[in-house]
Amino acid sequence: MVTGTLASRLTVACAVALQRMLLAGIAVALAACSTARPWINQPISTASEAPERPVVPAPTEASSSMVVAVTLSGGGARAAAFGLGVLQELKDTRFVWEGRPTSLLDEVGLISGVSGGSVLATYYAAFGDEVFTRFEHDFLLADFQGGMILDAWSPPTLYRLTSPWWGRSDSFAKRLDPVFRKMTFGQLRAQRSKPKLLVTATDLTTGGPFEFTPEQFGLICSDLDSVPLSFAVAASSSVPLLLSPMTLQNYAGTCPESEPSSDPAHGQGNLSARLLELIAESYRDSNERPFIHLVDGGVVDNLGVRGLLERTLAGGTFADSFKGLKAGSVHHIVLVSVNSERDTAERIDGSDQVPGTLQVLDALVFGAGSRLTKETTMMVDDVARRMNDALKYERGHPDSPFAADAEIHVITVGLRQLQDPELRRSLLHVPTALTILPIQVQQLEKAGREVLRESVAFQQLRRSLGVGDDAVPAAAKPTTP
Repeated sequence: MVTGTLASRLTVACAVALQRMLLAGIAVALAACSTARPWINQPISTASEAPERPVVPAPTEASSSMVVAVTLSGGGARAAAFGLGVLQELKDTRFVWEGRPTSLLDEVGLISGVSGGSVLATYYAAFGDEVFTRFEHDFLLADFQGGMILDAWSPPTLYRLTSPWWGRSDSFAKRLDPVFRKMTFGQLRAQRSKPKLLVTATDLTTGGPFEFTPEQFGLICSDLDSVPLSFAVAASSSVPLLLSPMTLQNYAGTCPESEPSSDPAHGQGNLSARLLELIAESYRDSNERPFIHLVDGGVVDNLGVRGLLERTLAGGTFADSFKGLKAGSVHHIVLVSVNSERDTAERIDGSDQVPGTLQVLDALVFGAGSRLTKETTMMVDDVARRMNDALKYERGHPDSPFAADAEIHVITVGLRQLQDPELRRSLLHVPTALTILPIQVQQLEKAGREVLRESVAFQQLRRSLGVGDDAVPAAAKPTTP
């Protein structure tokens, strides 16, 4: 009986496998007929004046006196879980501001993400506090990677992948659609006014950052409102070689936004201003560059913070970055930078043997790439010191947007700051993948809360806001469905 049942099960399994192979063979046989095309951006329907590029997150209507930004680094599900812990701690940091109860997370005016961090940043921007009750279920614990692998061998996907216009990242974007409930940037803007979302990819041709903002899309005369959130996240997460580039069409020259400035002083500013203009100029000739191919944002900036810093520096003086704000209105400027980078899988400099292909790739991404992250971190520290010096000079002046007691708080948190050496070593070796173990998700979320809570800069901010150590947590630990 048992043997017969087992044989029956094996027969059924073999039949299913044979059926799948047959379907896959049919899909391959039909390859010559495949003309599948993914979503492509469209031109701006009505010409309008390009919006001014924001340098810093605009103060919200609820609080015109506090400017808070959070940037989330790349690192796959590891970065998303660690960043979720940071958001939980920000939500639990409650205080009374201008006579109303609030939390640091509720005051965030801008959330930025690249690669794995863009998944979390986009989810929070779209669904707010649902991130604490649904994000684990929708992404972190959903075996997203396993689902992608199974989908990759399905006949429909095999058929699409034979098309010269369809790549692996397009299939990735399709898998992300349910996570973001098929929302577009236009729907996001209509439903939630804050925080503003900044997703960054890398332009494969220029090696420069490509930001999913109205200003960036204005340069290519395209409408950001129609762009699916899943497309932006997939582009920002398209690790070269593992995933394919995502493609946009350049319509520059068909709208006023893409025309270069007629100001003779334009492009003669400081180095940061000239670099930003150089990037903008690369998109203004659609005959030269009719298509733009995007890959992982971590290639150019894994912290997702360089663009904010460059625009702040390009503005000239620090006060110029806050143009239009009421004199004396800004009391606190807060930047929380979350760094979820990991160590290399192994130290190739511990052996005299020729490193293999996978070892070289790992060293390039997590060794040399780590150096760029360190440089960005040093840049953050340097800009923070310069801004702090400028603030001390400018605050309290009659025409200054900064109040006499204005403060800057730059808070950088990373896995390397964990106090427990064994846990730190373990989490620094969690792979950069779309799916990690549930226990790793829990440990990373806890680590995010712990590292932020123990940060000296964060403790100083808490004291400045009057947050007591006995504050009651506002965000309950999410329950996994």
